[in-house]
Amino acid sequence: MAARIQVIITNSCCMQRLFFLLLMAGTNLFCQSIYAHQSPNTIMLLDVQPDGVEAELQLPLSELELAFGKDLRTHSETLVARWGSQLQSYLLAHIRPESDDHLPWTVTIRDIYVAPAEQSYSGPIQELIVRLWLQPPVGSSSRIFTLRYDVIMHQVVTHFAIVSVRNDWETGIDADHPVELGAIRMDTYSGIILPLKINQSGGSWWYGCRNMIALGIKHIAEGTDHLLFLLTLLLPATLLAQGKRWGHFGGIKYSLSHLLSIITAFTIGHSLTLLAGVIGWLQLPSQPIEVLIAFSIGISAVHAWRPIFFGREVYVAGGFGLVHGLAFAGTLTSFNLAPGYMALSILSFNIGIELMQLTMVLLTIPWLILLSQTKLYSGFRIAGATFAAIAALAWMAERILMVTNPVTQVIETIAQFAPWIVLVLACVALFTYWWERRRSSRIV
Repeated sequence: MAARIQVIITNSCCMQRLFFLLLMAGTNLFCQSIYAHQSPNTIMLLDVQPDGVEAELQLPLSELELAFGKDLRTHSETLVARWGSQLQSYLLAHIRPESDDHLPWTVTIRDIYVAPAEQSYSGPIQELIVRLWLQPPVGSSSRIFTLRYDVIMHQVVTHFAIVSVRNDWETGIDADHPVELGAIRMDTYSGIILPLKINQSGGSWWYGCRNMIALGIKHIAEGTDHLLFLLTLLLPATLLAQGKRWGHFGGIKYSLSHLLSIITAFTIGHSLTLLAGVIGWLQLPSQPIEVLIAFSIGISAVHAWRPIFFGREVYVAGGFGLVHGLAFAGTLTSFNLAPGYMALSILSFNIGIELMQLTMVLLTIPWLILLSQTKLYSGFRIAGATFAAIAALAWMAERILMVTNPVTQVIETIAQFAPWIVLVLACVALFTYWWERRRSSRIV
C-alpha cells in the first residue's frame, strides 16, 4: 500500500512539472508573438562635430500620428506642406539637450521630409526624417551633454527611441560602424521618461587620423579592382617593346624607374580627384565611375597583351588615377565631417591608400623583375592579362546592368587568397630564375 501511495505521489509530481513546463513554453511563445508584432521605434543618429552635434531622427508615421493628433499617413507626400510648421514646433518642444551645468542647447531643424522605411515586423512603414543641429552654449563641450527627449513617447508610453553615434571622428566611429548609446523610454516604475547621458570624451585628433589611415588601408585591401588595375599596368613595365610585341627585359634601372613613374602618376591622379571630390568641386554619379574603373582594367589588360601605348604608361596611369580617386572620395563624403576633420581625414585616408598600394607593389615587383628575365614570363604575362580582361568584362557587365554575376563572385573569392598567390609567385620566380641561370652556366 505504501509503495502504491509513493507511485501516485511521484506521478502527481511529474504531472505538475509537465504542466509547469507547458505553461512556461506557452508564455514564451506568447511573449515572442508580442515582440514579433511590436510597434516600430524611433532611430536617432548623432554626428558629433567640434562645435555641435548633427542629429537625424527617423520617426515612424504611425506612432507620430498617435502623439501628434493629426492624420499624417493619408496623402503623406503632402505632409510637410500641410503640417510642417506645426510639426517643427512640436519637435522643438520635446527635444531639449542641455550641458552638464544644466544650460540649454539651441536646437535647429535643418530639413524635414517623408521617406519609405525598410520592411518592419508588421509590414511596410513610412518615416518622417528630421535633420537637426544641436548647438551647445558658449564654453560647453559638444561631446558631453544630457539629452532630454520625449517625442511620441509622452503620449505613446510603449514607444522608445534608440540613440546611436553615427560619426565621431575623434573616437574613430564612422557611418559603417555606428555605436549604440542606449534607448530613451518611459520608466515603468516611476512613469518618468529618463534622459540619456551622452559622453564621447576620450578621443583625440591622433586617434581620428589613425582610424582614417586604417580605413584607407582597408579600402584598398578590399578594393580588388583598384589593385588589379595597377598590377595589370605593371605587368609589362619591365619590358621593352619591339614593334607591336613585347620584347626582352629592359634592365634593373629601366624597370625600377619605369615602375616608380607609373606608381607616382597613379598616386598623383587619384590624390587630386580625391581632394576635389571630397571638397565638392567635382561630383559624379557612382555608377559611371565604377564602370570606368572596370574599363581601365580592360585597357591595361590589352596593353599587357600588346603594347598599345608604350612610353605613355605614365599618362594612362595618371588619367585613370583621376577616375579611381573619385571612387575613393565617395568613402569620405559619406562621413559628414567638419572642415578641420575633413582636411585631416583626406591626408590620413590617402596615407593609408598609399601604404597599402606600396605594400602590394613591394611584395610583387621583385618577383616580376625576376620572372621577366626568364622564358616563363611571356606565358605568365598573357595569363595575367587574360584574367584581368575577364574580370574587367564581368565588372563592366555587373555595374552597367546592376545585376551580380558568378564571375565577379569567383574573382572576389580568388582575391581572398592574395597572400598565398604572392607566396607562390615568389617561389616560382626564384626557382625559375635560378634554374635558367644554372642551365645557361652549364651550357657555357
